[in-house]
Amino acid sequence: MDKIFEEHGILINRESAVQLEFYMDLLLSWNEKMNLTTITNREEIVVKHFLDSLMLLKFEEIKGQSLIDIGTGAGFPGLVLKIAENSLNTTLMDSLSKRLVFLNEVISKLGLENIKLNHSRAEDLAHDFDLRESFDIAASRAVAKVNTLCEYALPYVKIGGIFVAYKGPEYSEELKEAASAIETLGGELERVEEFKIKEHSRSLIFIRKLSQTPPNYPRKSNTIAKKPII
Repeated sequence: MDKIFEEHGILINRESAVQLEFYMDLLLSWNEKMNLTTITNREEIVVKHFLDSLMLLKFEEIKGQSLIDIGTGAGFPGLVLKIAENSLNTTLMDSLSKRLVFLNEVISKLGLENIKLNHSRAEDLAHDFDLRESFDIAASRAVAKVNTLCEYALPYVKIGGIFVAYKGPEYSEELKEAASAIETLGGELERVEEFKIKEHSRSLIFIRKLSQTPPNYPRKSNTIAKKPII
């Protein structure tokens, strides 16, 4: 694992590497009972889940920051980032409680602190006064278009903070389509970082929060789906 990370410019300490191995053991064990990942080869988990999640460390300083992972699933990228950078104050959000049961088991077994789980839909919790515009970083590897992700994520980001969308190589059209949503929600496209993990082309889209998100956003999920901001 360490060698694969180092080849891509990611350095973690030994304790974090051991914790990631234990996390992977739990993931594979629980995956026999519930569908957490379709990837079950250990090296592929290291590359496609762990390393992909950690690539944010190469492009952004996250030490001591607060991060919310929207649609975390089995903990990617938020839990992986927390394990690698323990100072990260982390919130993992997902709408499926069974995933959070798994994540709670990992967190408990690893003895992680300053990490919270929220069982909610992103569009609901974003109107919570205590969480709205309170995070330095929002991140998501969720499978959705950028304009949709922005409506879910930017309301959580404090002014001056950043939303990071994990994407593949085909993001250009999505970004063009998302220009209005980014502006409407108080953001600005800052940069896109492209990289390769083995033979896989990946990208991180960085959207900086410049002003408050209007209070009517995010809308209900069915409205977002039917009438995306374009």
